[in-house]
Amino acid sequence: MTVQENSGKPGIIDCDVHPIPKSLDQIRQYMPKFWRDRFRGGGRGLFYGNPFHGMRQDAIPPDGGPAGSDPNFVRKQLIEEYNIKKAILIPRENSCQFPDLDFGNAIASAYNEWIADTWIGPDNPDGVFKSSIVINHSDPIAAAKEIDRWAGHKHIVQVTTDSGARFLMGHRNFHPIFEACCRHNLPLAIHPGLDGIGINILPSPGNPSHYIEWHTCMSLSFMAHLVSLLTEGTFERYPDLRIVLVEGSSTWIVPLMWRLDMEYKALRYEIPWVKKRPSEYLRDHVRLTTQPLERPDNDEDFLHMLRMMDAEHLLMFSSDYPHWDFDNPKAAFPKLPEKLYNRIFFENAEQFYRLD
Repeated sequence: MTVQENSGKPGIIDCDVHPIPKSLDQIRQYMPKFWRDRFRGGGRGLFYGNPFHGMRQDAIPPDGGPAGSDPNFVRKQLIEEYNIKKAILIPRENSCQFPDLDFGNAIASAYNEWIADTWIGPDNPDGVFKSSIVINHSDPIAAAKEIDRWAGHKHIVQVTTDSGARFLMGHRNFHPIFEACCRHNLPLAIHPGLDGIGINILPSPGNPSHYIEWHTCMSLSFMAHLVSLLTEGTFERYPDLRIVLVEGSSTWIVPLMWRLDMEYKALRYEIPWVKKRPSEYLRDHVRLTTQPLERPDNDEDFLHMLRMMDAEHLLMFSSDYPHWDFDNPKAAFPKLPEKLYNRIFFENAEQFYRLD
């Protein structure tokens, strides 16, 4: 595997770093007692958890806490080791899975309080950690209020939610969330995790039997959500809305956009609110992160795929630290032309997130 040398280059912007609580008690302290007593965590672990280790075993900090739970150790192992200029935090609070919407809202709110007091609080004087407002998209009105509550924080750069949902993302149900994102000039990042879990619908005709199936097919949700956003005219209605598709892989976008543009030629009468080819909305409104990176045996094939997908404008680096399939920024890619390297590893994110 070719090592991508990044010494001497401007710092990398890592668009997907997961902060993990040392224990659930860190989150419970921000909940009213009624919710605190109910909170047991949540997620897909019972059904589609990694059968071995979901986290890098070398990412366990010196205090023995969970991988990703010690900001100082993350600075040493990720920030310093790989010349990371900004690490965009995406907490995985799993709030969107519960039938009790108030419970999900309480979890999202508590995670936002925790992040504000720890990772982007007094121990972040250099601002290397930027973070995301987590929301329970199952309750869009409450989610919009949560965005309003946190949008002014100097280290908040986006809103994030789960790809697991009961509606496709272009559905009008989510308009209050889009309006809040536009009101505060924040992108909305969509991240996988709860597809088919709790109240959420799977993107496949049936339930996968194994983690390998779930993990391989998690891109299906992203395809469906993106087509929905494009064909519902979301970016015509909300011309300032920006969407980031995180940890859903990326190269699928090439055949998907070929297909959707072809369909649009014949069927645009059905969606008159879409004013141009669907693919033409991408540069202004959509970005994808790199992890998990599909890497063919032939590096030239990979470079051709990057060209076809307009990676120079659409792709942003992400490591997915501290998960088991972490992408090492020095080794995940073949050697790239300098212009393309700069665009993927820092320029695209710098521009899309409007970072200083």
